[in-house]
Amino acid sequence: MKIELSTFFKGMAMGAADVVPGVSGGTIAFISGIYDRLLESIRRINPSLIGLARKQGARAAWQHIDGAFLLTLFGGIAVSILSLAKLISYLLVAHPVPLWSFFFGLITISLVHIAKQVPQHNLASASSALVGFLLAWLLTVSHPLTLDASGWNLVLGGMLAICAMILPGISGSFILLLLGLYTPVIGAIKGLEIGTLALFACGCVLGLLTFSHLLSYLLKRFRSHTLSFLCGLMLGTLNKVWPWKVALSTRINSSGEEVAVTERALTPWGYESVTGQDPQLLLAIAAMALGVLLVWGLERYAGQTQDADPQQAQS
Repeated sequence: MKIELSTFFKGMAMGAADVVPGVSGGTIAFISGIYDRLLESIRRINPSLIGLARKQGARAAWQHIDGAFLLTLFGGIAVSILSLAKLISYLLVAHPVPLWSFFFGLITISLVHIAKQVPQHNLASASSALVGFLLAWLLTVSHPLTLDASGWNLVLGGMLAICAMILPGISGSFILLLLGLYTPVIGAIKGLEIGTLALFACGCVLGLLTFSHLLSYLLKRFRSHTLSFLCGLMLGTLNKVWPWKVALSTRINSSGEEVAVTERALTPWGYESVTGQDPQLLLAIAAMALGVLLVWGLERYAGQTQDADPQQAQS
């Protein structure tokens, strides 16, 4: 029961991260020690599962995909998203500097954690990291699209967002923001719009079942290159979560709210000079430190869990 409860809380942490544009639930999965297990469990959900169920029964199929683990984890993700969507949306507007500072610290220390997992540091891995950095940086400075929240677009958005959500460094919410679907999806979560959520969920399932196979294969065959690429992604997204930014251009979203389209990073002192607002430097430093301590605690806890359960560490 202890393992199931810890898995549920890790799912909640992943869900909370996925709500924020710029922070990936995959990062939380990696630093909490469940990333490889998650990918392997999802990878096993394929057509061969039907044959296994016919021959050995539904119980064997359920155990084959580590169903209890997946159900507990995604249950935590769902509970977190449904319960924290309003709070995170409020904090993004009312207290952006400490919130972004917290996630900046979280991603920075997570980058260090993942870099330590790279088996080989050489020119090839450095090249992979550079490609990941350039891709993430280009995404963070891209102009958002304005897709309508139609059925096909919601399915497409779900497919792309879930792929990003399981990648450490790239946020599914940020992909939705680039597509212009972030506000409709968050609004659907707040208002429990079942039709919209069902279409989005279908896209998530399709993307998850296809992309997880590719990512699992890459981690097994090209682990150094893949982890280096993910490190580059995380480094490139730091531009997005920098706490002190000023909007260069804005637009009115579907809810009638003015939101930033392009932003420029500033120093805390430049932020105060340009906006006339308090940069909240001490609070920001404290929030960054909290993010660092959280990841450090998760890393230690994951190590203790794996030491206590060697079979889980190998799964």
